[in-house]
Amino acid sequence: MNQKRKTPFRESGHKEKSARPEHLQKAIVQERARKRRSFRLKPQVKIGGIIILVLLLVLSGSMIFLSGKKAGSGNAREVLSAKAEETKVEKTKVKKTKGKKKSKDIVEMKESKEIPFEPHCVDSTRPENLISYTNIEVDGNILENVADYKADADISFNIGEDYTDADGIVTFRGNSFRDNPTHGYANMTSFKLNKLWSADTGSLSSGSAVWTGSGWTGQPLMRKWPKEVKAHMNMTEKAKADDELVEVIYACMDGYVYFLDLKTGEKTRDPLYLGYTFKGAGALDPRGYPIMYVGAGYNSNEGTARVFVVNLLDCSVMYTFGDNDEFSLRGSLSFFDGSALVDVETDTLIYPGENGIMYLIKLNTKYDQNNGTLSIQPGKTVKWRYYGTRSSTESFWIGMEDSAAIYKGYAFMTDNGGNLMCLNMNTLQLVWVQDTLDDSNSTPVLEIENGHLYLYVSTSFRLGWRSYDSATIPIWKIDAETGEIIWHTDYECYTDDGVSGGVQSTIACGKNSLSDYIYVTVSKTSDNASGVLACLKKSDGSKAWEDSSSYAWSSPVCVYNEDGSGKVLYCNSTGDIRLLDGKTGKLEDTVSVSEGVIEASPAVYDNYAVVGTRDCKIWGIELQ
Repeated sequence: MNQKRKTPFRESGHKEKSARPEHLQKAIVQERARKRRSFRLKPQVKIGGIIILVLLLVLSGSMIFLSGKKAGSGNAREVLSAKAEETKVEKTKVKKTKGKKKSKDIVEMKESKEIPFEPHCVDSTRPENLISYTNIEVDGNILENVADYKADADISFNIGEDYTDADGIVTFRGNSFRDNPTHGYANMTSFKLNKLWSADTGSLSSGSAVWTGSGWTGQPLMRKWPKEVKAHMNMTEKAKADDELVEVIYACMDGYVYFLDLKTGEKTRDPLYLGYTFKGAGALDPRGYPIMYVGAGYNSNEGTARVFVVNLLDCSVMYTFGDNDEFSLRGSLSFFDGSALVDVETDTLIYPGENGIMYLIKLNTKYDQNNGTLSIQPGKTVKWRYYGTRSSTESFWIGMEDSAAIYKGYAFMTDNGGNLMCLNMNTLQLVWVQDTLDDSNSTPVLEIENGHLYLYVSTSFRLGWRSYDSATIPIWKIDAETGEIIWHTDYECYTDDGVSGGVQSTIACGKNSLSDYIYVTVSKTSDNASGVLACLKKSDGSKAWEDSSSYAWSSPVCVYNEDGSGKVLYCNSTGDIRLLDGKTGKLEDTVSVSEGVIEASPAVYDNYAVVGTRDCKIWGIELQ
């Protein structure tokens, strides 16, 4: 197989490309007691009335019994469905408003944010146009007929902002819509970037490959742990005593996971050495459980790349999977650059891999916060794979390097073979597939506009597949129900062997004052060194403004003040962090933090940004 370097450093390694505390919302229905009227009745009337009342009660009870029996025999599914829906309502959580404290005396009914959504294909997005076949394996047994598969319990996600109530950033781009790598408000006044602290990382060699610092996608995770949880963690006493501590959890390419104080950069605990290169962001459990899921992006001297499930109480490894998976159609390749999601209701880990497999693993999680005990007992494991009509060992490889975005029971993901796929998670049937032309590394971002679901995505430029010189890179808005293209805005881009042009980043969808725009970094636009941050209008894809600098693989981040005004932050290949006005594109400030490239994507908590660099530093930046 061909080898590709996902790094702007020529000396760096080769890589084969392919890809509810309790807030339960209770609907309390109170019936008013009917007022009784006093009557003075004759004894005969009393006795007669009682007899009549008894007869009526018996007759009524018989009717209810017969009606219930009928429902139990003929409408069991509907009754169970209604009961399940009632239970679901009971379990709905009250979402905390970021940056504002709700009155403890007020309990509000949560407004339903679901939208009508019935995904289906049209002629141009029929799965068979681009996908030759799919297979499903359940606990090691491959199903003879994929249509026979049905999930034991439905996987279903609400909108992205409801993915977690945990105080922090728990997955790549924040949630299941992949639309917000920030927490709280920045409340900037001077719009300056202040270098607060830096922490050292290192490098890792494996054969001829050398991986340094933080790479693509490289986003840090952040968590403000409750003190009851911290009491059982292997943190420093200082970290445990700080009730305001936000812990930065950063898996890096040197084989370590680093734990740092967001405000000072001090170690909150010793780094965890796992011995594999980590390019992806990893993920924390959305239930607030102290669990990290992180996949290795390359093999090492320790063995073949795999996914680690880590107990963050003591930093022990509870489970690994994915290495040398015989179900893979890519042989021994088992890289994992994507960021996992967990379906809370079914306790299911959802993880797509570059080996071309989507993993659905029943975790059977047990966590006792008071006693500080945590365990998982992975049970039923379901794997889904596919093979494209253009797939080969030479080009249009199978495999997902991006992170899946999910709404309800449908996952959206791009792959290394030019496919944007909508997969029903409960039947594991493809609903629609759209052609993305090339090797895609851009995670789809979901966005609800006027009650309809869309997604924004782009693609990169793999040298030699479409061209050896330049190629058109579209930025798409796509109807998430059908996969049809709403609009596309094209950029002509160049590429290097191993340092791809086009879009390696994930699009930022503006909100609040920026709700009319999307932001995307496009690499190698006029030559192999240059690039732009493009601001496009959501309505039609027209260009509102562009910021030109050196090219960027790092994903842009929209940050907001409490009044809703927004700025855009992004990092580029010459080591600069740039802050711009989201509406006008005016450059507010820039700061250089590296002599080399920044491939990683920043995350922002309140007014603190954190990002790692390829020259072995993690930087803490204050947004002033």
